[in-house]
Amino acid sequence: MSEIVSQRREIVFLYDVKDINPNGDPLDENKPRIDDETMVNLVSDVRLKRTVRDYLHNFKGMEVFIRETKKEDGTLIDKEGRLSNLNVTSADELLNKCVDIRLFGATAAIPGKSIILTGPVQFRFGRSLHRVKVNFIKGTTVMPSAEKKKQGTFTEQYILPYSLIGFYGIVNENAARSTQLTDDDIALLYDGLWNGTKNLISRSKVGQMPRLLLSVVYKEKNYHIGDLNGTIKLVSGKDDEEIRDVSEFNLDVTDLVAALTDNKGKIQRVELIEDPRLTCVAGGEQESLQKLITAAGVKVTLLVL
Repeated sequence: MSEIVSQRREIVFLYDVKDINPNGDPLDENKPRIDDETMVNLVSDVRLKRTVRDYLHNFKGMEVFIRETKKEDGTLIDKEGRLSNLNVTSADELLNKCVDIRLFGATAAIPGKSIILTGPVQFRFGRSLHRVKVNFIKGTTVMPSAEKKKQGTFTEQYILPYSLIGFYGIVNENAARSTQLTDDDIALLYDGLWNGTKNLISRSKVGQMPRLLLSVVYKEKNYHIGDLNGTIKLVSGKDDEEIRDVSEFNLDVTDLVAALTDNKGKIQRVELIEDPRLTCVAGGEQESLQKLITAAGVKVTLLVL
């Protein structure tokens, strides 16, 4: 049986998108979320967690608590309905059944008791590593909008020609005890981030590609470097808004490697998977991130997902 997580982890996850909307804002014409001051693309942590949940449920056949389920009349089932469907009578039963609660926590009420569980896995909003351009696309459909109309209707959508999005997360070993989060669950999280992103195949998400997943596993209790995603920079000969492909920039990881080097006595290992098309540089040296970190004297374990 897998052990309860006992070590803190810091996670950096990068993926890119082309000609899609990675996370629309329903209160703003479903436009991609943008920081208006910096023109940086934003993606909510809720969107990322949904990606993981949907992948674990749809592809791995695992039960998750937060997912879209409907009644026979087409209306959505609320939390109380989900609890009734799961047929649980205790917090332990709920945790045992639902991997997403072990990962992300939940608020629920079982008979005679309210449950408030803080998720050990928390992510900040994802942010693109560069300024983006928003395109407004118009089109048509062959289907009319009303029965008596003879022509199709116009369609409108907002897309980003390109965005490299970076997420930062922490696995809190203290909260892991409360939700019974195991090392096997962390492996499922990695799988959900990497393969869930790639397999999110809908009209607005098709073509998303994971580029880097790095997890720093600490041996010192209650310690982490912090803000690791801030140590990674996108460097390109093109203006940010002109970038259209991963081949058109380098990822400068000089500060990341330096931070890992300075803290290597507190690090047990770095778990890593990187897309071969991603080009990393540190101190002017171009090399895979694995080799750059290994050369700094930090153990690297390659993830196979």
